[in-house]
Amino acid sequence: MYQAIGVIELKSIAKGVEATDDALKSAGITLISAHPACPGKYEMILTGTISNVTAAVEHVKGRFEERLVDYSIMGRIDEQVITALFGTQVAEKKGSLGIIETYSAASAIKAADIAVKTAKVDIFELRVSRGMGGKGVVLLTGDVGDVTAAVEAGADHAKAQGVFTGSSVIAAPHELLWEQI
Repeated sequence: MYQAIGVIELKSIAKGVEATDDALKSAGITLISAHPACPGKYEMILTGTISNVTAAVEHVKGRFEERLVDYSIMGRIDEQVITALFGTQVAEKKGSLGIIETYSAASAIKAADIAVKTAKVDIFELRVSRGMGGKGVVLLTGDVGDVTAAVEAGADHAKAQGVFTGSSVIAAPHELLWEQI
């Protein structure tokens, strides 16, 4: 269904709201989220076909260039990543738990995509920006070998981008931990 994700970060909340409206009016895209992000920035995440996402991002870049902090266009995104961003994934609290933490939403999304394409894992949760100082975190489940391979691959991408914060693999999480995450 969806093939691409665009992430745009602006250094003005007011202009971010305006830019989100412009993006929605410029191309046939679907808005995943648009919100203030720490510290005082505004972030929007868009999805749709690669051509529509590219058109919307380019439109915002051209119109709000002086307010642009960063942007990313990612094509051929695994459907599991899209589902996780919308918060509609159904993940079981079983198996091993892998965590990848990055300094940005875009890098967490890309790390999640790389992880699910690397090994047989499920995204338990994909959190971006809100309440985390603009960071992103991916929680993965599956067999310990698959989780380890997926975490390593996603973390390697974040390291190469210079936005890696940390990662962990917990082979058999305690039952009470599952209840808290």
